Amino acid sequence: MAIELRQQLKLTQQLIMTPQLQMAIKLLQLSRLELVEKIKQELEENPALEETQEVLTPETTAEKSEAEAETTEQTQEVTFEEKINNDIDWSNYIEEYNAPGRMPVETEGRETPRYDSFISKKESLSDHLLWQFLMTSPSAEDENIGSLIIGNLTKDGYLDISLDEISELSGVLRERVENVLTLLQTFNPIGVCARNLSECLLIQIHHLGLGDNKILTEIAQNHLNHLENKNYRAICKALKIRMNDVIAAVNVIKGLEPKPGRQYSESDVQYITPDIYVYKSENDFVIVLNDDGLPKLQVNSYYKKAIARGEKITEETKEYLQEKLRSAAWLIRSIHQRQKTIYKVMESILKFQRPFFEKGIAHLKPMVLRDVAEDIEMHESTISRVTTNKYAYTPQGIFELKYFFNSSIKRIHGEAIASASVQEKIRKIIEGEDPKKPYSDSKMADILKAQNIDIARRTVAKYREMLGVLSSNKRKQL
Repeated sequence: MAIELRQQLKLTQQLIMTPQLQMAIKLLQLSRLELVEKIKQELEENPALEETQEVLTPETTAEKSEAEAETTEQTQEVTFEEKINNDIDWSNYIEEYNAPGRMPVETEGRETPRYDSFISKKESLSDHLLWQFLMTSPSAEDENIGSLIIGNLTKDGYLDISLDEISELSGVLRERVENVLTLLQTFNPIGVCARNLSECLLIQIHHLGLGDNKILTEIAQNHLNHLENKNYRAICKALKIRMNDVIAAVNVIKGLEPKPGRQYSESDVQYITPDIYVYKSENDFVIVLNDDGLPKLQVNSYYKKAIARGEKITEETKEYLQEKLRSAAWLIRSIHQRQKTIYKVMESILKFQRPFFEKGIAHLKPMVLRDVAEDIEMHESTISRVTTNKYAYTPQGIFELKYFFNSSIKRIHGEAIASASVQEKIRKIIEGEDPKKPYSDSKMADILKAQNIDIARRTVAKYREMLGVLSSNKRKQL
């Protein structure tokens, strides 16, 4: 068998994404905060890119609308077929995309306060307990035990390690560990350092001076499972007491805190800054893109003048300069295209979901990505990227753009209804029920069927769980 080399011609088709297209797609799926970080990174890495520093004067304020309109007309869209060659007339190109943005007037001699000067760190549960523990002037050995206990608490304030393990780690007897634990269990918040829910409730009961109430202590020790299922009759039978006594004890337990460490949770509130604002203006809606905080970009004037004068530079420098200028131009154009695409998608959503913007969640219509894609003549993947991590301020509240896309639920008569609207109807049904006789999932399915919505019991249960609502037997109140 002979081995030989041969040449063979083969014609194939491949999809190659240009750097310009890659940047446009990447920017499209970024959230607002991620876009700001990306721009800051490009400003640091690309010397041909800079942020405009123009000061807004009363004269320019009067011409703001006209100037922005002219800038929008000059801006070209990024298309997939578009390519940038090395022989571009950069002087004309830079002039086209060098329209400066607007910045507020800076007050001279006035410093902006530092962000960290008015933001304080929230005290953690461990810091709060350690402060109380050190106030008791413990010995070095007890301080080591207390640090081990406090360091092994969950975010809810429960001890997540056995006393035997703490005894082994600290090298002391278990009785010594129990003494330190008993001391820590008297600290604020009351109920902290408990090993389970039953012990947590008992600590709070004794702190309230109700330790002599045998009904309370017995329920907290042995009947939490019946309490969870609201099987009060089983408690009456086991303790041989009247229903009124059980209800009185249950009302006391309801006032206790099952998660004492909750108030010291280190989770910070995450505030949402909308990407789009939708305002009601008379009988119509106005869409406004949120550009606050986004740097206004332009090509560096130094490179602009160097190219305009035609200065002699080496081939290596020229190639580097062209690469950075292309990157700066692509970024500016991709940001313009991103904002324009988001506007188009929001405009299409507003057209399909106008009843929602006017009347509320109950009037949300079923809609999929394909509907918007066909309306604005873009691919579904583009719509998916645009609606990811983007939020809109509407007259009904702040919603993620993904929220407006819902599966459909069939009606007995008439057109389909959005699943989010069905969830809203279930929430209102539960709000209007009798607490002593809450509706079961089957009953809610019958009520919805009477409202011309054909939905199964298991679907009602699924939506109820998504709303964070307990089952009917756990919602029942005596």
